[in-house]
Amino acid sequence: MPIQMTSQGEIFYASRGQAAHVVLCVHGAGGNHAHWNAVLVALASSARVITLDLPGHGRSPGAGRQQIAAYAAAALALLDALQIGQATVIGHSMGGAIALQMALDQPERVCGIGLVASGARLRVLPALLTGLAEQPVEAIDMLVATAYASHAAPALRERARREYLGCAAGVVQGDFVACDQFDVRDRLGELHGPCVVVTGAEDRLTPPRSAERLAAAIAHARLHIIAAAGHMVMIEQPAATATALRQLLATAIVG
Repeated sequence: MPIQMTSQGEIFYASRGQAAHVVLCVHGAGGNHAHWNAVLVALASSARVITLDLPGHGRSPGAGRQQIAAYAAAALALLDALQIGQATVIGHSMGGAIALQMALDQPERVCGIGLVASGARLRVLPALLTGLAEQPVEAIDMLVATAYASHAAPALRERARREYLGCAAGVVQGDFVACDQFDVRDRLGELHGPCVVVTGAEDRLTPPRSAERLAAAIAHARLHIIAAAGHMVMIEQPAATATALRQLLATAIVG
């Protein structure tokens, strides 16, 4: 699991699988590559799956970003440095916004998109933005409390809390600023490649009704609502999430 020098700085990534088709998995706000570990293992038999730490997250050094487009540029820079011309891009929450930005700005580089607990507009409550700036510990506690389904194991919530608090000062706030500014709803008609939209049935941050609207706005998108899962659906229900994403991968490879 190396750190790769790119035009956007050093980026840590993990890779598994040897197939010609590449899948790039992008984590959400305050997250890291390990959020995709189970999916990486599940998909590696049919693709080369790459998970990264965005700048300022996990093991990637440097500063975070405050625009989705800037994170998309960093993800594309990693593909460039690895000499990967085209990939299926799967993103969770903020990572889904990054996937959309990549597909809209450089469609020739993205042969399929997976939008996991994400949206074309990621409005953030003003109270959360203010809290992250002024009382970050309390704001993170509020965020963690809403990110998982009601029955999720306490260990998952504690892990999430540690990860958020482990980010450098300002990174989580910057991520949510980037999310709040993101809006590509009027460009969804430009997307014509394979797409799946996945959300947890108990997601309170990007709820199923939002996922339904998103899938309806993208040509040929397939919607998967996964039971017994909240916003962190790929961690709470990894097997069901991987099953949904295999449909995307099969379509993207055939296409």
